[in-house]
Amino acid sequence: MGVSLTVLGIAFALVLPVELPDKTLVATMLLSTRYRPGPVFVGVCAAFAVQCVIAVAFGSVLTLLPDRVVAAVVALMFAAGAFVVLRESLRAEADPDGAEAERNRTTPAMRAAAISFGVLFAAEFGDASQLATAALTARYGEPLSVGLGAWLALVVIAAIAVLVGRRLGDRLPRRGLQRVAGLVFVVFAGIAAVEAF
Repeated sequence: MGVSLTVLGIAFALVLPVELPDKTLVATMLLSTRYRPGPVFVGVCAAFAVQCVIAVAFGSVLTLLPDRVVAAVVALMFAAGAFVVLRESLRAEADPDGAEAERNRTTPAMRAAAISFGVLFAAEFGDASQLATAALTARYGEPLSVGLGAWLALVVIAAIAVLVGRRLGDRLPRRGLQRVAGLVFVVFAGIAAVEAF
């Protein structure tokens, strides 16, 4: 089974614009303001790889999942993320010398990568790009080409988000970023809850 560059290109061209304004970009960017960019990038790319494998393996079956169930789980995950981020914002207020921020930057690479993997795996599950990957696999019957094209598009998004997040993290006040991150997660949770109910 070879790789069809045409199908790979179609998958890449479809997934990239879908993910540019998406929560995936925002979540990766926010993780990059908190942790070192290398482990975040590795964790996020690993999550995307697993999600692409799932999408390709199930093909069109993923499109049959009840939208409300997926949206409810996503809403809960974002609500939990908002709670954690806003709680850390309050801790940052009690830590004026920035010791907590320094601890986040010195978090072991494996832990930062695992956190990034978990956040993006949950955020991406049932997402438009995963469903598009499943649909393209069902349509073209080229799972390797579709999966690789979708994954490469997601890696490009992750690279953009990590670079932007790292630059923002160096220039903006950490407490303000954490509050904005928490509010973004609250908005995503609200949108998913509306979709669920």
